[in-house]
This record gives sequence, structure tokens and C-alpha cells, in this order.
Amino acid sequence: MTHKNLVGATILIADDEEANREILSELLQYEGYRTIEAADGLEALQLLQSQHVDLALLDVMMPGCTGFSVCRQAKADPATRLIPVVLVTGLNKSEDRIKGIDGGADDFLSKPVDRAELMARVRSLLRLKQFTDELESAETVLFSLAISIEAKDPYTVGHCDRLSVYAEAMGKHVGLTQEFQIALRRGGIVHDLGKVAIPEHILRKPGKLTPEERKLMEEHPVIGERICAPLKSFRNVLPIIRHHHEKLDGSGYPDGLKGNAIPLTARILSTVDIYDALTTDRPYRKAFTREQALVAMYEEVQRGWWDPDLIRELEVVLDGVEADLMRPDAGHGTLLTGKPS
Repeated sequence: MTHKNLVGATILIADDEEANREILSELLQYEGYRTIEAADGLEALQLLQSQHVDLALLDVMMPGCTGFSVCRQAKADPATRLIPVVLVTGLNKSEDRIKGIDGGADDFLSKPVDRAELMARVRSLLRLKQFTDELESAETVLFSLAISIEAKDPYTVGHCDRLSVYAEAMGKHVGLTQEFQIALRRGGIVHDLGKVAIPEHILRKPGKLTPEERKLMEEHPVIGERICAPLKSFRNVLPIIRHHHEKLDGSGYPDGLKGNAIPLTARILSTVDIYDALTTDRPYRKAFTREQALVAMYEEVQRGWWDPDLIRELEVVLDGVEADLMRPDAGHGTLLTGKPS
């Protein structure tokens, strides 16, 4: 990736000394970068949240909100956490560097700033940011493809978005880490991505599938896993995609896993998938009420299919989740950055 590809990137310079801001701006603009300036930490945070920023240079010793504080808050916010942050400092004590690292700083520059070192660090971090942006673009393509598959069937419109919300709420309620909550949110969207390879006449067939058609349909989790496998950021999503059609008694597909051999995240998605399918209109029946759906799911527990503990957990979270989905301003398309839904 050449320097030419990075020209035009926007760099935020935050320093309470105007002379320092001017020097850094001149150096960076000479190299073709766009700069915006903040005179204190609070202004820097506002610019990070309101404008497109590719990299931030933060003076450590700003009055009020220090560079340490700005960095820590930026890295804690899913909307800004992927923006590279360089702390510019005259402090040389190891504990100050450790404080910056703990706050999430990506790099440091010592005052007075050396021009060659400044440009080398800026180029390096902007390359990393570009790779991150490209990764997000690849994820966006997969999500768009998943939604387009869903949209082919009027009876499943909104299914992926609902599963995303249900699954994340379940993951949070049972105490999974944020990393796995995000995986569940993403899994809710892309779990059926492999259906892109299944002929539409099979996907939309109103009657019973033939054995050959059933065999082909049961390949979609494996196909979906294969499509998403190149994305390292999907490492926790892959088991959800592959195993969300497994059943506790081993009668599911594609691997016939039993009991706890089925990953918990896949069991969570299976639970909310069944619930949403039952409470949605289908060509062959009207939607069940919540109570009817839960009764039906507990009946299938007796057949050895589903995890009764997870159904009970679902009952607990349903009120809050369904109220959230009913909100007119509800928007849950925040899968890439990890923002809470």
C-alpha cells in the first residue's frame, strides 16, 4: 500500500498550544493530508464523534481533559475505537507510557517532534486503518448479501434483524463476554448466508422437500461457514453459522452433534431462530402467540431437540427485546463496530 493511497486522509491534531498545532498541520498538509484542529480535549472528543477522522495526534498535557483521557474515552466508544491514536508527549517516564498503553494508545511521539519520525508513524498507522476499513467493507458485503437472500421470501423479511437482537440479548443475559455477544449479533444476520447456493425453487417450496432437496438444503450451514471463513473477525461467528441447525439429541445437521458438543452460541441462536419462526406468519399457518410458541418449544424439548434452560432464559428477556423491536426508531444495523443495539 503506497503513500499515494493515503493522501487525503484526515488527521486530528489536539494541542492547547496554537504554535504546536500550526507546526504539525503544516508538516502534514505538505505531505497531502487533511488536518482538523482542537484546542483542548473536549473539543477533540467532539470532533472524533462528529467528523470522519482517520488518525488522531493528541497532546498529553492538555488542561482539563488530557490526552490520556481523550484516548481512553475514544477507545471505549465503539464508534471511534478503531481510529489510531498517537500520544504526543514530553513525558519520558515509563509509567506515563504505560498509562498511555493502558488507555489504548497505538503509538507515541516525543517532543520536540522529529519530522521523519512523525511521517513514518503516520503512514504506518494509516495503512493499518486502511486495512481495517477494507475488512469492514468485506463484512458489509456479507451482511448485504444475507439481507438480500432474506428479502426474496416475504415471510422472512426482518427475520435476520430480529434474530440479531434476540441473540445478543440472550448472550448478554447469560453472561457471555462482549466478544461473544457481538458474534451472536453478527450470527443473527449471516447464519443462513449459505442459502445463496440453494436454488430458489427449493427455498420457496411450500410443500415437503424431497430427500434430494433436503440433502441440498442441509448443506447451507457448511456453505455459509466456507463463505465467511476468510474473515478472521468472524472466528467466533463460524460455529454459529455451522451448528445452528444441530439438535441436542444428535438428529440435527450438518454434523449430528449432541448436547454440550453444540457450541453455546449456536444453541442460543437455534433457540431464538425457532421462536421467531413460530411467531411469524408462514404460508401454511398463522403466527403463534408468544405463549403458543413457548408451549410448542417445550413440547419439542421432550423430543430431545432444544435446551430447556435457554428457553427459560428467552422467556426472561422477551419483554425487553420485543419492546425494543417495536420502537419506531429502533435501528440495529450496528454490526461492524460493535455498538450496543
